[in-house]
Amino acid sequence: MSLKYKRVLLKLSGESLMGDQQFGIDAQMLKHYANEVKFLIEAGVQVAIVIGGGNIFRGLSAGKSGIERVQGDYMGMMATVINGMALQSALEGVGVYTRLISAIEMKEICEPYIRRRAIRHLEKGRVVIFGAGTGSPYFTTDSAAALRANEIAADVILKGTRVDGVYSADPLKFPDATKFDVVSFKKVIQDNLKVMDMTAFTLCQENDLPIVIFDVSEKGNMLKLVKGESIGTLVIN
Repeated sequence: MSLKYKRVLLKLSGESLMGDQQFGIDAQMLKHYANEVKFLIEAGVQVAIVIGGGNIFRGLSAGKSGIERVQGDYMGMMATVINGMALQSALEGVGVYTRLISAIEMKEICEPYIRRRAIRHLEKGRVVIFGAGTGSPYFTTDSAAALRANEIAADVILKGTRVDGVYSADPLKFPDATKFDVVSFKKVIQDNLKVMDMTAFTLCQENDLPIVIFDVSEKGNMLKLVKGESIGTLVIN
């Protein structure tokens, strides 16, 4: 099979695990992601995953409950590990070998992050799930995705969302908004288009790492993307 991308980093939001629920983890969504990733592994793609924790705890909003920022961010990192464990279980349930790697050491459930070991897991066909963000407060899981993708020399970041790409304006508020098939990093910054937070975005721009924003809920989209089909929006220099 001809592949456009042979090593990818898949970025999922914690909210994407909720399904129609208000919080927590929906079993059907877990199963959907596990099957989608399995398609990639069977096609010979090396897959790493970074997942958010917003379905359990959002660090940025912790201040409203009286929790100070740094503490709240660490709590958010713990939430990403919980999601990582759930995703690991779902993947192994469909026969995919995985490794859960944490930026914060918790040796009973995760491996510590060692770059060369992570790359070796990918080369052996294991899905690598990166948990606990960057391991430092003040950084989002978008930043963790950009950092890890560059460290493992991924070909692309696949950012799974609930919309089918990047639009000139919010398509839910502005029905006449136009969708971009390809857009430059420069235009995203100029027009303030919402793709990733600026730290993550700049890291990808400086290292010439493309990002694809796509509808992750559509069955088969990930496989179509790695085979080179025009799905979602490609962000490049």
